[in-house]
Amino acid sequence: MKKKLTAVILTAVMAMSLAACGGSGNSGASQPESTGSETEATEASGDAIKLVMAEVNPLDTIVGMTDVYFAEQVKELTGGTVEIDLQDSGVLGSENDVLDAMLGGDDSIDISRISAFALSSYGCGKATLLSIPFTWENRDHFWAFAESDLADEFLKEPEELGLGVTGVFYGEEGFRHFFFKEGTEVAGIEDLKGLKIRVSNDPVMNGMVNALGASPTVVSFGELYSALQTGVVDAAEQPIANYKSNSFQEVAPTLLLDGHTLGAIQVIIADTALAKLNDEQISAIYEAGKKAEEYNKTISQQKEDEVLQALKDEGCNVVEVEDLTPWRDACAQVIEENTSAYADLYQQLLDFAK
Repeated sequence: MKKKLTAVILTAVMAMSLAACGGSGNSGASQPESTGSETEATEASGDAIKLVMAEVNPLDTIVGMTDVYFAEQVKELTGGTVEIDLQDSGVLGSENDVLDAMLGGDDSIDISRISAFALSSYGCGKATLLSIPFTWENRDHFWAFAESDLADEFLKEPEELGLGVTGVFYGEEGFRHFFFKEGTEVAGIEDLKGLKIRVSNDPVMNGMVNALGASPTVVSFGELYSALQTGVVDAAEQPIANYKSNSFQEVAPTLLLDGHTLGAIQVIIADTALAKLNDEQISAIYEAGKKAEEYNKTISQQKEDEVLQALKDEGCNVVEVEDLTPWRDACAQVIEENTSAYADLYQQLLDFAK
């Protein structure tokens, strides 16, 4: 009887030991290798890694739709082990706010969709070239660059400078145009003289607005609607889809189609975010980026055409620019000053139009 009781006790102890160890040693050997403790914990618990992504515009814009598609692809390609928590409409701050946070070591934001030129304020000289006025002749010109090996060189620039982020993919949100507050009569370039035009804190845009005879006025994007409404600024500039989605036509109903630059965009990811992922998940992020880039290329023109027609139907005053020559001539010095340090590289960008 004592032997039977002892056997029962031993069996129970062994069962408890196995439960505490999570099973036999062989089961642990089958677990996938990971690059960080957070990934290991995630795989063990079965929970997805959530990466927070910032977007300043609403989701019905070209960039918003691209973000959503990218997030869907990341989830699918990682088998649901990585999910993008997309925070849109500027809830995490302006592009500069987000970049200041990400580059300053704040790991609460993992990914951001930014204007391609935004990193120029942080030392990325190559990024500056993408926003030079009248560089891109048309969308095909830009996409010839974006799908080239040279684009990869541009995407890696912040990583090479040790900024703590790297580019994932490029896209575009349409050509950028000026729009004007209620009561402002505009027919051409001569009507810009003396106007206060909202700019982000970007030397190229400041220089261009000055060259056009206007006064560049820095206003955060989140305050732009009220700035136009109250007359703090007389005008601003955005791609057509962003203009409508942010309801700027309500307070600035005249849209001048000068197309001074293409709204080139990119998605960046923080080094701290990559450190949460294993090699397969990182590869999936970049594969999702390729798919999102192609999606962006597919929808951009169609979305812009639909929005422009809707604006016209609503009574927006859309002014066509018949001759861009005086605009280009006015910006010649700005173009020279901001490309001279990378003259050969800038010429390569121009050559993609051939």
